[in-house]
Amino acid sequence: MSSGDNHYDLVVLGGGSGGYAAALRASELGKSVALIEKDKLGGTCLHRGCIPTKTLLHAAEVADDTRSAAHVGVKATFEGIDIGAVNEFKDQVIQRNYKGLQGLVKARGVEFIAGTGKLAGKDAVEVETEDGTRRVTGDALVLATGSYSRTLPGLEIGGRVITSEHALGLDHLPKSVVILGGGVIGVEFASVWASFGVEVTIVEALPSLVPNEDAAISKALERQFRRRKIGFSTGVRFSGVEQDDDGVKVSLEDGKTFEAEYLLVAVGRGPVTEGLGYEEQGITLDRGFVITNDRLHTGVGNIYAVGDIVPGLQLAHRGFGQGIFVAEEIAGLNPAPIVESGIPRVTYCNPEIISVGLTEKQAKEEHGEDAVETVDYNLGGNGKSVILATQGFVKLVRKKDGPVLGVHAIGARISEQAGEAQLIVNWEAYPEEVAQLIHAHPTQNEALGEAHLALSGKPLHFHS
Repeated sequence: MSSGDNHYDLVVLGGGSGGYAAALRASELGKSVALIEKDKLGGTCLHRGCIPTKTLLHAAEVADDTRSAAHVGVKATFEGIDIGAVNEFKDQVIQRNYKGLQGLVKARGVEFIAGTGKLAGKDAVEVETEDGTRRVTGDALVLATGSYSRTLPGLEIGGRVITSEHALGLDHLPKSVVILGGGVIGVEFASVWASFGVEVTIVEALPSLVPNEDAAISKALERQFRRRKIGFSTGVRFSGVEQDDDGVKVSLEDGKTFEAEYLLVAVGRGPVTEGLGYEEQGITLDRGFVITNDRLHTGVGNIYAVGDIVPGLQLAHRGFGQGIFVAEEIAGLNPAPIVESGIPRVTYCNPEIISVGLTEKQAKEEHGEDAVETVDYNLGGNGKSVILATQGFVKLVRKKDGPVLGVHAIGARISEQAGEAQLIVNWEAYPEEVAQLIHAHPTQNEALGEAHLALSGKPLHFHS
């Protein structure tokens, strides 16, 4: 193969959300692109993260709806969970998305190179393929190597101590699980398993579940998890686990112990950067994360980084947005930098959680204790939420006499409201501006409208 066949305008290392977005956008802009991936196109999100977990959460919702069908006058009998059939449904969803993505990459003229890549120069990647080593060069490089499930020091994964990847592959329903970590991954798996009839206990070292959310949201989720009989211990650190053929015994630093069939370790995700040649080429790493400027440039050559290896929110849609940004930056389009706080964050447990912008605490730290005001709009005043029999609220955080700084909400299906919430925060809308928009009835979207009516001094269906 001639050297000309191995040189591209852009070489992308990693085929997850950030990597394939960069490749597709660059191709759209007329660039020649090589996309290198050691596993499957689509990365963690498609195969071991967002898509399979949300498929399980949908199955969990159907199970809950079946149990409560009589409440709305529908005669239905819940007979149990066929986990084999659930997994088959999950795999079908993944496969359909995977085929679609493969077709898109091929149609856009992106060369997909299957193999393990390593940075071998400021413009070069060496790829170990089935046919041997191939050296690929590019005018620009994008690092998008993703993340892996972390564990704690001294806590080995194996046997009955599992990560989310293992949990997604279980071919049976355990009777009981202890989940180490009360963040997004932990509460989503807790929600699924509880709906499937599994006894669940969450262990979170920080003082509350979903500790990155606004304090009011965390408290509301804890109340609803108690109602769902999902156990949790907060504010005490994990100290160790013993396992045998029958299960695990989990110990906390205060002496408390929990027994279950499995321990799911959900303490976050770490960057996949070790042994990939990054530091050898002068790229700065901090605890494994690639340090970039606000334009996602690494400071070395024409090398950029996107997705979970860049410090910040580890979200597929963040990586996707960063991939598009970097492709446009390389093409000289000078796109606007991504504002991290403006990225919508969604947790798909039952009840669902959304948040965009600053929490009340963050807003007060940034603007001053007396410069911030908030309002909580209870979903009890929203007709669609009453139909759905959900409890929750929309919380708005604003700068006094200024724009909305944060939108936070909890309730069934509330994830569908992340779109407008994102526009409100990112366009720095004032409550009065949103209040004059007419929101469709009967929708949960009305709750956003009414919250802004309340914040602008004219509450209507307002339940405190």
